[in-house]
Amino acid sequence: MTASLFHAVVWLDHQNAQILQFDAEHVQSSKVKSHRHETRKHGSAVRSEHEFFGHVCDGLAGIPEVLVTGSHTAQADFRHYVEKHRPLVARQIVGYETVDHPSENQLVAMARKYFLKYDRMAGTPTPT
Repeated sequence: MTASLFHAVVWLDHQNAQILQFDAEHVQSSKVKSHRHETRKHGSAVRSEHEFFGHVCDGLAGIPEVLVTGSHTAQADFRHYVEKHRPLVARQIVGYETVDHPSENQLVAMARKYFLKYDRMAGTPTPT
């Protein structure tokens, strides 16, 4: 991904994530899918979820400001994972917003509004 894309918004549930990096004119999209391991072992669902969240975190590498969106439950689980296992990524995340299933355009528009307000509150000029 291009280093000049300072912001990203992630929409996630427990099986899929869409990462949209953007600036004023450009949007780059990537998707992460869970690869559930169908086993009867105790804790295999947790391991699969952690593996999936780890791949999402890998997709956020190097993005200075990230907004995480999705269902309340998915966000809470992702937040717990990030704070416990990926503290560097946790510092990149500037907020969490509960949303249903927006289109890519709706998600980027919402994130641009969010970051305009966030950057003004932080006293940080928004890169263009």
